[in-house]
Amino acid sequence: MATVTAIGARTSVCGLALAGVDVLVAEDADAVRRAWRALPVTAGLVILTAEAAEALGAETTAPAPSRPLTVVMP
Repeated sequence: MATVTAIGARTSVCGLALAGVDVLVAEDADAVRRAWRALPVTAGLVILTAEAAEALGAETTAPAPSRPLTVVMP
C-alpha cells in the first residue's frame, strides 16, 4: 500500500501527521535533499513545501514511473 509523505519545515508539515501523513522535517536545502533520498519505497505521494520543491528542483520532482507523485503546498 502506498503512503503519503511530507517534506519541509517543521511549522509547515507537522500538522499533516494528524492526518496520517509521514512527516520528514527538513529545515534547509541539504536536509530536503537527504529526506528525498531517504523516502521509503512505499511513498506514493510526496507533499513538498514551496521551499523544499525549490531545493529539489524541477528535474527531481518531475513525473516519472520511478518516482512518487509530488505536489507542492501553496
